[in-house]
Parts: sequence; C-alpha cells; structure tokens
Amino acid sequence: MTTSLPKGSIVALVTPFCEDGSVNTEKLRELVEFHVSHDTDGILVLGTTGESSTMTEEEDDLAAKTVIEAAAGRIPVIVGAGSNNTATQLDKAKKYEKMGADGLLLISPYYNKANTEGLVRHFTTVADTVNIPIILYNIPGRTGMSIPVEVVERLSRHPMIQGIKEASGNISYAMNVSKLLNDDFVMYSGNDDIIVPMMGAGASGVISVLADVAPSQTHDMVSRYLNNDVQGALSLQRELLDLIHALFIEVNPIPVKEAMNLMGMDVGGYRLPLYPMEEQHREILKRELQKAGLCA
Repeated sequence: MTTSLPKGSIVALVTPFCEDGSVNTEKLRELVEFHVSHDTDGILVLGTTGESSTMTEEEDDLAAKTVIEAAAGRIPVIVGAGSNNTATQLDKAKKYEKMGADGLLLISPYYNKANTEGLVRHFTTVADTVNIPIILYNIPGRTGMSIPVEVVERLSRHPMIQGIKEASGNISYAMNVSKLLNDDFVMYSGNDDIIVPMMGAGASGVISVLADVAPSQTHDMVSRYLNNDVQGALSLQRELLDLIHALFIEVNPIPVKEAMNLMGMDVGGYRLPLYPMEEQHREILKRELQKAGLCA
C-alpha cells in the first residue's frame, strides 16, 4: 500500500480568534480559500501553531469541522488529535475521522512521557482503531522527549502509521529515520529553516509555519526539490531564511500571527500564556516581511 498522505507544503494553520477571543470560523474559511488559491498542498489544523493547547474540546471540534467543510475535498486536511492521555487521543482521532479528516497528527506524550512499550501503545491504540493515515509528531523541544528511532521503526510497520513530522532540528536523527522511509512511510520537515536539508535526508515536504505567510514560495521550494531542481530549492530556502528566523524570534505562533496581522489578514490575538510580542521583535519581523514583499 502506498500512502495517501500529500507530498509538498502542508501549512500548520493558525486558529484565528475574534475580538472577544472566540474561534473566528469565517476567517478560518477565508484561510482555507487562501491556501487553495496559493498552491498549498495540504492543511494541518489543531497543530502547535493552531493553539489547541488552550482551546476547549468544543472549540477544537469547531475548528476541525470548519476547515474540513471549507476544504470540501479540494485539499487534504490533517487534524492534530494528539494528547498525553492515550484515551483522550483515541476519542479525538475517532471523532475527526468521522468528520472527514484525511489524516491525523499524533504527538508523543508530553510531561508524563512514557517508557518504550507505553510509547508504542500510545500510537498503536489509535492506529488499530482508525482507517486514515497517521503522522507521528517528534518535537522534543515541546514534549521533553524524542521518539527513539527503534520505536519509529516498530511503528512504521503499522499499515495506518504512514509518516513522521520530524521537528527536532537534529539532522543526525532525521538521517537515521530516513533509513525507514518507503512508499508506505514518509517524513516531513517540521522546521522551516531546514526544509531543503531535510528533503536531502528523504523528506517528502514540510509541515510549515512559513506557509501561513508565504504559501506559494513554500510550495515552490518543495516542488523544485521534488522536480530535481535542488539548486533552485536551495536558493529559495536561503532567500527566505531571514524571514523564517523572524517568524521564530519568539515562541510560535506569536510571530506568525503578528505577521499575518501586519499583512492585513486579521487573524486576531492569542490566548494566555501567549502574549503579544516585544516591540523590538515586532520591528524585526515587520522589516523582514517588507524585504520579502509581503507587507507595506
């Protein structure tokens, strides 16, 4: 079986909020149209960038349902269903599959972590139940643990576990994971600053914050690499590097939401503990957006 997961640029979508702090479903639908019209290859809703950690279960469901309905099969939608509680993760996964999600992103358990067998079962409990592709999410900077390569190897043999978002920034780890890649198990870069190096290690694309503000350029970078224009892809990666660094000058998604607001996209604010960025950082971000021709 060949995975049905998309290749290319998958945007890690922000969750826009209204002035009263509620989820802005109208803006969510606008963002889906924006990405469909700018060649984005897939949408991830309720990832780290989507602030689901401070949203209620009802708000998570509303955001997922809104994006899936707005996409209407025109672009694949992957939903973040992860939790450090395996039972909660299973409930979410079943619900989002029923809603029409094209895939699920499942994170390794944060805070409580797990031993090896617990980690395997954390993912396989869901994989044994659903019939849509699962992407593992390795982001030790957020979870306090990296998924051991030997665990990834075991999980990669499961027919429903078809990919990994590798966001450790550790190319050595990515190279070891790359030995497991095939038509049934793919890797995505989880770091915008090393998309091309990660594709050199076998990644099929990126799950991207950059794509929130520069969707066409992110798609083009990945597309060039997939079409054997390595130098062209590398050139674009270098051109965008200063902007990428500015998008991570404070904890994600503070800068990317600020960037989108500077671009006139009106995605609203954040939920505590996230807070508007420092003015000096905002000026750096604005300067890089201007240099990239993305805001006035």
